[in-house]
Amino acid sequence: MSQPPKNLQTIESHIMNLQSLHPNASGELTGLLNDITFASKVISREVNKAGLVDILGATGDENVQGEQVQKLDDYANAVFMRCLGTKGQVSIMGSEEMADPYYPDTSNGSGNYVVVFDPLDGSSNIDVNVSVGTIFGIWKKKSRLANIGDVDLLQPGRDLVAAGYVIYGSSTMFVYSAGHGVHGFTLDPSIGEFLLSHEDIKIPFRSCIYSVNEAYEPKWSPEMRDVVRQLKYGRATKTTRQDAPGKGAGMTARYIGSLVSDFHRNLLKGGVYLYPPTMEKAEGKLRLMCEAAPLAYIVENAGGYASDGQQSILEITPRKLHQRVPLYIGSRDDVLWIEKMVSQAADPI
Repeated sequence: MSQPPKNLQTIESHIMNLQSLHPNASGELTGLLNDITFASKVISREVNKAGLVDILGATGDENVQGEQVQKLDDYANAVFMRCLGTKGQVSIMGSEEMADPYYPDTSNGSGNYVVVFDPLDGSSNIDVNVSVGTIFGIWKKKSRLANIGDVDLLQPGRDLVAAGYVIYGSSTMFVYSAGHGVHGFTLDPSIGEFLLSHEDIKIPFRSCIYSVNEAYEPKWSPEMRDVVRQLKYGRATKTTRQDAPGKGAGMTARYIGSLVSDFHRNLLKGGVYLYPPTMEKAEGKLRLMCEAAPLAYIVENAGGYASDGQQSILEITPRKLHQRVPLYIGSRDDVLWIEKMVSQAADPI
C-alpha cells in the first residue's frame, strides 16, 4: 500500500485560510480563484491527452497579436470564458485570444473583479511535448457597474489583488499569490485535487542562470548585447560570482522558449529571464496585462523583481489591453543590475 502524501492541504482550503486573514471578506475572490482552479483542471486534462485526440496544430486563424491560433488556444480560452465569474463577480474579462474585452452578465452578483488572462501560453510548443501554461491577473473594479470601462480594465500591476500561473508539464502545478506569499500546488490526478507542494516560495536574491533567446542578438541594441555578454562572461563591475550558487565568472544559459516554463524554473531555482526589444519590436513582444504584470506580481511577492529596463513592471499603467512591453524578470539583484545598465544606456548623462 502506498503512503499518503505528506501534505494533504488542498488549494481550496489554502485559499479559505487566506480569506480568514480578512474578516470583512465577502468570499467573492475566493470563489473566483476556485473557478480558475477548476478551469485549469479541465485544460490540464485536454493537454495531457493532446496527442491522442485531434486538438493539436493550428486552426488556420490569427489572433489579435497576428499569431497563429492553435486549437488548444481556442479550447482553453473557451474554458476560461465559461468557468470564470460563475457567481457574477467578474465585470470585465480580457484575453490574449480576443481583440476586445468581454463584459459578462453581472445581474446575479457584484461584478467587483476584472480578470485578464493568457489561456494557454506557449501553445505552439504543444506539438513537441514542451510544457505550456496559463497566466492570469485579477484586479478590483474602481467604477460603479453602470460606468464600467477602461479606468477599471487598464490598471497597473501594483493594483493587482491576486495573480498566478499554471504549468502543464510532467505534472500540473498551480502557483498563485494574493499578497501573502507565493504558494505552489501540484495536481494529484488520482484524486483530482491540487495539493500544497511548495509553500511560501522565495526566489534567490542572486542567481547563476540567465534565460534569453540569443538568436535575436543581431536585432538587439549594442547596449543589450553588452548586457547579455556580461551575464555570460561576468559583469565588468564584478568579474567573479563566487557568492552565487554556481562556479566561474559568468552565468549558465537555460532557455526553453515557453515563458511560463522558463519563469517557473527561475522562480524555484533562481534566475533572470530577458525578453528585450528588437529593431522590429521596439516596444517589446510580451503583453503587459496578461503576461508581464501577473508574473511581476508573483516574483515580487517571492522577493524578486521585474522591470521594463526603466522601472518596475508593476508601476506601468497600461494604455490598451494588448500593450506590449520589454521584460526582465527574476532574481532581484540580477534584474536591478540589468535595469541600471539599460537605463544608463538610454540616458548616459
